[in-house]
Amino acid sequence: MTARSTQGDEVEWFTAPQQVNQRRYEALRAFFVEGLTHAQVAERFGYTRWSMVNLVREYRAGHLDLFAAPRKPGPPPGVAPAKDRARGRVIELRRQGLSSYEISRQLAVEDKPLNRTGVAEILTEEGFGRLLRHPEPVASISPPTPGRDTHLARTAKLDFEAWHSRLESGKAGLLLLVPDLLALDLPGLVRAAGYPSTRVVPAVSWLLSLLALKLTRTRRVSHVDDLLLSDPAASLLAGLSTLPKKSALTAYSYRTSHDHQRRFLAALDAAMIRGGLATGDQAIFDLDFHAVMHWGGDPVLEKHYVPTRSQRARSVLTFFAQDSATHNLVYANADISKASQAREVIAFCDHWKQASGADPAMLIMDQKVTNQKVLGELDGRGIDFLTLRMRSPSLVAQIEALTKTDYKTITLNRPGRHNRPRVNESHVKLSNYPGLARQLIVTGLGREAPTVIITNNEELGAKALIEHYARRMTIEERLAEIIGAFHADALSSTVNLNVDLDIMLCVLAQALIAAFRNRVPGYHAASPDVIQRRFLETPGTITTTSETITVRLDRRAYSPSLRQADLPEDTVVPWWGNRTLRYEIT
Repeated sequence: MTARSTQGDEVEWFTAPQQVNQRRYEALRAFFVEGLTHAQVAERFGYTRWSMVNLVREYRAGHLDLFAAPRKPGPPPGVAPAKDRARGRVIELRRQGLSSYEISRQLAVEDKPLNRTGVAEILTEEGFGRLLRHPEPVASISPPTPGRDTHLARTAKLDFEAWHSRLESGKAGLLLLVPDLLALDLPGLVRAAGYPSTRVVPAVSWLLSLLALKLTRTRRVSHVDDLLLSDPAASLLAGLSTLPKKSALTAYSYRTSHDHQRRFLAALDAAMIRGGLATGDQAIFDLDFHAVMHWGGDPVLEKHYVPTRSQRARSVLTFFAQDSATHNLVYANADISKASQAREVIAFCDHWKQASGADPAMLIMDQKVTNQKVLGELDGRGIDFLTLRMRSPSLVAQIEALTKTDYKTITLNRPGRHNRPRVNESHVKLSNYPGLARQLIVTGLGREAPTVIITNNEELGAKALIEHYARRMTIEERLAEIIGAFHADALSSTVNLNVDLDIMLCVLAQALIAAFRNRVPGYHAASPDVIQRRFLETPGTITTTSETITVRLDRRAYSPSLRQADLPEDTVVPWWGNRTLRYEIT
């Protein structure tokens, strides 16, 4: 017995089409492919003979459009169903005085989700302007939002007589860093660097405005308006009535040069040494490159390897140096090309000698940071280096020829399974390095291939050298921290800021966080994002009098740690007209 076909129920959909274009297609197919006459096709599909004659004529003339044009999935171009569904409600909520953030949150509650960007686009299309939260609303220039001023105030030096005597701030904790700014002598650093001022805004205020973006985790410089409109703490930090707009910050950043950044970092490093944030004598440094991805089409930029993409891409190559003892960044440079990147090690040594009066004691780096010729220069200056050696075919053959008796086992002072590596030590002649280099071939570190370390240091034992190189990995942690906390990959990703200035601000921001966490018990090893989240984003009340500014921080889970912190009772702030800053922690 033959089983019944499972397709039988669907055959009628194809043989007796009901949809107009499907019916036309099947009729034309029967006429052209099966060779039926007009009358036969008309009888099969329910047309008159003359209707079929006309259908064939229209097809031959190219006037029939039986199939939709192919396109990407989703709504047709220019159509935004989510925005159209929410448009009426967005207008209604804006007339109630809600911001784009508040409207987006309300729509999510009402099961009409629309992100802030979509809400802002609707408001712009409907003629609404921005809402001012601080100071309180004044007369509006936009009819759709009466009582809400949509004209952003111009940047000006803060007039404390006209400043509100009491303000609520969601980021009052940002002002906790003012004592550390003064401990590093920010005004003196700015003068030493020679940063330019403008007619309205002093150089210190320009630097503090850009620094506020870093410290408040503002992802892009174009988002400065969100910070500008929502919170007075950032503008107070900078000593301005309101922060400069994005275009002004961008324009100012390109007025600065690499010489400005270099002089600032030299003065900053001297201040960090005095404050115990960096090592003065016999300093050891970890060095590394980092490529800041560029999302535009700038043909001038060179292609560098971007680890996050595992490919070479147009990017800005930056260089960082970390004090191995304190794990603080002390140097950064974005003025690097492929032709000069190998000598950036020498540029850093010159910089550190200017800042501290002596060359670094040792430099620890990856094998791609520099070449053997520059290593020879370091040896000539009496600077120790510790780096990896590229595994050439001859070196691989040499390693494979070694036996177990050629190695000795050492014990490292670190937990884990890979703390008893085996080491083969020798002196080798490198192709472009004068003299002999000390070589350590190390197995048992958790890597499939042996690690080959070369150095010119003859005093330290193999154990100490391997532990030094293992600690070099902390610079990668620091770079990951500044990318996550200070958005080193975002603020300059479309070159809205001078990248050289941007990464210098990352070094400054990291130094401030390091100085602050040293004041708070139990937070000496906390990452910058933890300090930002737990302390700098603490809300509070800012009270201003003719002589003092009092920051009263709200009670939070981490307030007990803040009460025990080593915060000065009175701090005189020069860019606030020598007013005194005081803290009250509830």
